[in-house]
This record gives sequence, C-alpha cells and structure tokens, in this order.
Amino acid sequence: MTLSSFVVRNAFRNRRRSILTVLSISFSLLLLTFMMAIWHTFYIDQGAPNSATRLMTRHRVSLTFFLPVYYREKIRSLPGVVAVVPMTWFGGRYKDDKPENFFAQFATDPEEYPQVASDKIVPPDQLAAWQRDRAGALVDAELAKKYGWKIGDKITLQGTIFPVNPELTIRAMYTIDPPNRALYFHTKYLEEAVPFFKGETGFFFTRAASAGEVSAVAQAIDNMFHDSPQPTKTESEKAFQLSFIAMLGNVKAFILSICGAVVFAILLVSANTMAMSIRSRTREVAVLKTLGFTQGGVLSLFVGEAVALSVIGGLLGVSAAAGLLALIGRSSAILGVPGGLRITLSTMAAAVAVAAAVGLISGSVPAYNASRTNIVEGLRHIG
Repeated sequence: MTLSSFVVRNAFRNRRRSILTVLSISFSLLLLTFMMAIWHTFYIDQGAPNSATRLMTRHRVSLTFFLPVYYREKIRSLPGVVAVVPMTWFGGRYKDDKPENFFAQFATDPEEYPQVASDKIVPPDQLAAWQRDRAGALVDAELAKKYGWKIGDKITLQGTIFPVNPELTIRAMYTIDPPNRALYFHTKYLEEAVPFFKGETGFFFTRAASAGEVSAVAQAIDNMFHDSPQPTKTESEKAFQLSFIAMLGNVKAFILSICGAVVFAILLVSANTMAMSIRSRTREVAVLKTLGFTQGGVLSLFVGEAVALSVIGGLLGVSAAAGLLALIGRSSAILGVPGGLRITLSTMAAAVAVAAAVGLISGSVPAYNASRTNIVEGLRHIG
C-alpha cells in the first residue's frame, strides 16, 4: 500500500463524517467558483477581439442626459474613426414586469450599426430587410428562441422611459458568442414618435481602426466637446459596461466579502473535521510511531488527509459550478447573470488551489500536535 492510498483510506475511515465534510466543502467551493467566475468576467476578461476597437461616448455627468445627434458627424471626422452610430437605451416592458421578460432594447441606425458591431452575424437578406423597414427590429437569435419569435412576427414594447409603445416587426436575427439577448430598432422611429427626443441620442457607439488607436480617439472626442454645453466621457466598451455594473454599488467589495466568508467557512469545517479525527486516533499515532513513523511522517499523513478531503470537495464543487453555469448559459429564462459568464481553466485551477490551501492550513495545527504525541502517553490514552 502506497502512502497516498493509505492517506485516502484513512481520510474516509469515518465515512459519514468525511462525506458530510466533502459535501460541505463542495457546496462552498461551488459558491466560491461562481463568484470567481463573475469576477473574471467583470474585471479580467477583455471580451471579444472586436470589442477592443470599440468606444462608448456618453454625457460626462450621467447616462441619463442625452447628447446632440450632430456630435456624430464631428466624431466621424476624427482620425482613426471607422464608423459611429447613435444608441439609446429604450428600457421598455415586454408583456409584463416579470424579470424573465426583461431584455435590453436599443434605438440605433441600422445602416451603420453592422459596421460597428461587426461581431454580430446577420444573414444579408435579413439585414437588408431590417434596414428598409423603419418599424423593423433586429433581435438576438437566442432571445427569439426563448419567445418563439420568427421573421415577420410583430411585437409591442411598452415604453417606461419614453411615452411611446413601439409596434415592431422582426426583420432580422443575429448570432453572437456569447449571446447578449438584445433587440435593436430604428432610432428614427423613436424620434418621430417622441418630439422631445428629436435630434438627441443616449450615447455614441464608435469603432476605431485598431485597438492601438482607441485611447487617442477617446481623448480626441472628449477634447473636442470639452467646452460644449454637453461635455462627453468616452471610454472603452469594457469600461462602459463596468460603469453599468458600478450603478449596483460596490460590486468588488461584495464579491470579495462573499469569497472571504466562503473560505473562512471551509476553513472552519475542515479544521473541525481534522481536529475530531485526530483526537480520536491518539493511540493510533502512538502505534505508528512504535512502528517507525517519524514525527514528520505522522505530520505528513494527517496533513495529507486534510488536503485530500478538501481537494475532493473542491473538485466536486468546481464540477458542479461548471455544470450549473453551462445550464444557465443555455437557459435564457434565468436572468441576473452576465451572458458571457463562464468558468475558465484558470478559475477552476484557482478554486481547487484554494481548497488545497484550506486543507493544508486547517490540518497543520492538529497534525503538528498529533506528531508530538509521546508513545507511552499515547498508548495509555483512552478516548
């Protein structure tokens, strides 16, 4: 029998206690992995390659303030700008106020939007049909699948920000990885229906010639409108998305606090299990020493058991988290989760490493105390 097999066999000597410990650790690691995946998606993942060349220009004060549409031509004239379109968040209601019926809706320019959002794949005939119909809509194929929409179907959005209920006809569907489940319609429709919105837009969506020119273009745009009545703030697409997330509050602190609480809980569970296990095996430690096990050997044996339990629980938790996120990614009925949320290999490895570290820390103190057990006193121990 090898040392590793001996460690695993001893780790599951008390099966009920060990299984409960593994399940507790796996559930905690599931939550930890989920939080780590969210952190990676929000603050590490740079998004699709095309997004690195795109910028968002909004009012410097707040997204709630509109910008003049004529800014578009001024932005287009700047060196390094390939295309620019106006974008306005419509925020309408579909069917009712239930969360499962919420999806993003934007008013934009169909003629130039495909040049900016070039990562959205749209059949040419459908794209042309959308561009011809002022009351037409472009929708995510996954969103259409959720509601059973087909080309030619009519849908009505109930305005909550704007006093208008657009009656739209689905003219085109796009695919993108990951799906963003959004709907786009002609900004002229909104301008004609809402008098106060004419000549205005929510923000501008700009594509630069290369990722290296993004910073220069952003600075040039903001410098151009620095002294105007409606100053701008231009940032990368990723930074713009994070500004939406920031509206929810201090998301970073929230995620970190949950991760800290999860790690602390795992540490308590593992430490309690190992302390109980080692306390009940005092005579066994004395026997092992009698057979020739050194203090370091006993220490390695018990620390190995703690690490084995934690790693097994970690692997189960990470696997469950991966399966859960895969299920969420396929189910458009589940909201509140970023569309691009996924577990990378680095996230999985980090989660398992945390589990191993917790096992190492939680098992070290009781294992060290056990390794110092006197043989005579250990053989006399009753308990």
